[in-house]
Order: sequence, then structure tokens, then C-alpha cells
Amino acid sequence: MEAARPPATAGKFVVVGGGIAGVTCAEQLATQFPSEDILLITASPVIKAVTNFKQISKILEEFDVEEQSSTMLEKRFPNIKVIESGVKQLKSEEHCIVTEDGNQHVYKKLCLCAGAKPKLICEGNPYVLGIRDTDSAQEFQKQLTKAKRIMIIGNGGIALELVYEIEGCEVIWAIKDKAIGNTFFDAGAAEFLTSKLIAEKPEAKIAQKRTRYTTEGRKKEARSKSKADNVGSALGPDWHEGLNLKGTKEFSHKIHLETMCEVKKIYLQDEFRILKKKSFTFPRDPKSVTTDTEMWPVYVELTNEKIYGCDFIVSATGVTPNVEPFLHGNSFNLGEDGGLKVDDHMHTSLPDVYAAGDICTASWQLSPVWQQMRLWTQARQMGWYAAKCMAAASLGDSIDMDFSFELFAHVTKFFNYKVVLLGKYNAQGLGSDHELMLRCTKGQEYIKVVMQNGRMMGAVLIGETDLEETFENLILNQMNLSSYGEDLLDPNIDIEDYFD
Repeated sequence: MEAARPPATAGKFVVVGGGIAGVTCAEQLATQFPSEDILLITASPVIKAVTNFKQISKILEEFDVEEQSSTMLEKRFPNIKVIESGVKQLKSEEHCIVTEDGNQHVYKKLCLCAGAKPKLICEGNPYVLGIRDTDSAQEFQKQLTKAKRIMIIGNGGIALELVYEIEGCEVIWAIKDKAIGNTFFDAGAAEFLTSKLIAEKPEAKIAQKRTRYTTEGRKKEARSKSKADNVGSALGPDWHEGLNLKGTKEFSHKIHLETMCEVKKIYLQDEFRILKKKSFTFPRDPKSVTTDTEMWPVYVELTNEKIYGCDFIVSATGVTPNVEPFLHGNSFNLGEDGGLKVDDHMHTSLPDVYAAGDICTASWQLSPVWQQMRLWTQARQMGWYAAKCMAAASLGDSIDMDFSFELFAHVTKFFNYKVVLLGKYNAQGLGSDHELMLRCTKGQEYIKVVMQNGRMMGAVLIGETDLEETFENLILNQMNLSSYGEDLLDPNIDIEDYFD
């Protein structure tokens, strides 16, 4: 016999997760239902809020992310009630969520926004750090002050930023691709940016604003280490601002890149000694490789047979959706990446359960120029849209798919350059049936356009190009551009005048 379901009116709107997706979802629900209590369940004492939101073009948006205490959120929205507790279990049959503090909360609509966890190359090794949230970034900074050499594994945005920001410490960077920044760029853009790695970094740091870390010290200390490892929201694009990333050696950039390899094995010092293995020194001269006489706390053997010693290893190899607490006793459909599958209304496979942000896997018929990437902009858009869908469903209204899912559009900063990514900017899924057009001014701008059958499918814009709106429109309206040929990127032709 099925457990008796409480009448729908008894439940509340409940959101799980204090990151951008969860907070945006709760705020939107609170605005739409001012007389109802909205519950936000979060395991961390701080939440992430969107501030200084700017719509740059039809789809491109920029915003800052601020860490705030949950009381600030409750002040802004008196009908949001924050419950500071982890989730123990979801009883979807009974429309009930059980928190670690033993309480049960009955929901009429639930949105799961519990984010994702960093994939660690190896669990439980004290010399392996995963960087994804403020806690781990601060822990990383502490470790770095004593470090002479570190190893970075991974090729995403965080790894890219790290390599650029770390000073006075040897960095060995291992990536499984041919070129850096694979998730964001092709080799050409990587080359354009790498020249910046080799150039000395400008001393005067441009003041950035996006992330303000304001985690209260006392609450931080109170959280036990084991707990600190599994909560905390994702870092944004300027996460290293305000952290002083300096190692102990007195020189600026010393980076050695090992491409097309992964970690084969990690040895602690004793084990390494017993096995009488040999490791390499930091490769200053590519021709001569010498055996390292210095002893290191930890050693990494790569799949290309090279072994390096270092003070610690940074694992920046992407994330896994944080679905664990919700699976027991529930038959969610999961995506190949382990996320909760959602349809075009952010609805999971279970009744009245929605999901948004890093935890979910977009499983509707995607627009040919949109793809899911676990980024802050998408967390905000999904959280906002999920709230709209939950509201519409509970009022019996219908709602159209949000426009932001028509075109992938992301703006960020790498190495102090503005970077705009549009559509299938890396020709994702287009096979060999596409062509690229490039324009590059060293040290200033890099423009790449992906074309298919005369239509623009994607673009990468690095630097102050002012082309994002024009290109956004050209991708959205799929106009045939064959007749323009190479003129499309001719710097002497003002392309905007053509297509206004």
C-alpha cells in the first residue's frame, strides 16, 4: 500500500542548496508568492547571492557573486526561511525531505540545487587538494606559502587561473589534452593566452570586483574539518582575488607543461624511497633531464612515464553532481554525467521534484547552439527558470522555455582578458563539417568564428572586440553569410553597421 500523501496545500515550496542556483530559485519563488513561506535548506552557514547584475546583450549577462550570511537573505526576503542543515533523506513518495537535524519538511514542490563536488584524483591523500569553493581556496593559500614546487592536474578554468596567478613557486602542470584550456578554447586561443603566461605578469593588479569573501571567522572555525570537505558553493571567475598566491621561491613564473598525460600513481615519500624510484628535476633545459636529489613529501607518476616530486598536488579535474543524499529509495533518472535528468521545465523524473544548476543534466531537445556547462551563469538562469516553472505548475499555468537556453553565451576573464564564448565556440558536436575563421592581434585580441553551411554556429572573442552583440544576433538568426566570405572579420570593415 502506498503511503498516504498529505494534501498538496499542506506542503511548502522547498529549495535545497545555498549556491547561486538555489538562492536564485528561492528569491524568485519568494517574489512570486509573497504570502507563502519558502524554505531554503543549506548545509553551509553562508549563501551565495547574485549582485550587480547586468544584462550585456540579449543573452549575455554579467554579475558579481557575494558570499553572505543567510540572515541577510532573510532580511531581503522576509518570507524565505533558511534551515542550516544537510539533507539526510528524500522521501519522494511522501513529499517529504528529512534534514540532518532530524526534522521533516513536507513540500508541495521541491527544487534540488545541491551543486557538484570536485572530482579528486585520489581520495583521502593529505597532499592532494581539490579547489572548488572558498574553504578549499583558503586551505590552498595556506599550503602554498610553504611550497617550493606544486603540481596542477586538470585543464579547466580553475587550473588555467591558478597557473597564471601563482608566483614564486615551480609549477608542473599536467593536462590530458594537447593544448591548455581545452574546455574553453582551442589551441589557437590557448597559444594567444599562453604568450601571456611567459610574459612577466604586470605588477599593478587591475582591481577586480566579482567575488567578495565574507565568511565569518567564528562560524568557519566551528565547522569540523570532515564537514568542511563536503560543503561550500563553487568559486566564480575572480575567486583568486584577495588571496595572496605566493610560494617560497623568489622568482615569478616557472611553469612546465606536460601534455597528453594523466596521473598514473601517487607515492608518499617513504613508499617512493622503498621502491627506489627516480624522479626528475624541474625541467629548465628541455634537452637535459636530471635526477632530482631533493626529497619531496609526495611524488606523481604520469602516464608518460615521468615522475616528479612536489610539496602538494592540486586536483582541478572537474566536478561530479552532488546527487548522493537524494538517491536512496528514489528512482531518479540520471544522466551520463551522473546528474539528475531534467526536462525543458527543469522537472526531474519524480513528481513535484525539480533540479537546477550543477546537480542537474539538461535532457530536453537542446538548441543546436546551446550546451550545458557547469558555470555560474547557467546556475543562475536555471535557478530562475526552475522557480518560474514551479510557480506555473502550482498555479496550473503553462510557460515557455526560457530564452537563455536558445544560445550558449558566457563572459568571463582569463589572464585579465575579457573572454566571450558563444554557441558552439569549439565546434562541439559539429563533426568535420565546419570551417573556422580567425583574426588575431598578438597581445590585444583573438577572434574565432565557427561556420557551418554559411551560417555562424559559434565564436570565441578574447579582448575588447565589441563584437559580442553582433555575433550573438548572427548565431541566433542563422542568416546565410556565405556572400561575405573573409570580409566578416576584416578589421577595416565595421561589421556592426551591416547587421544592426
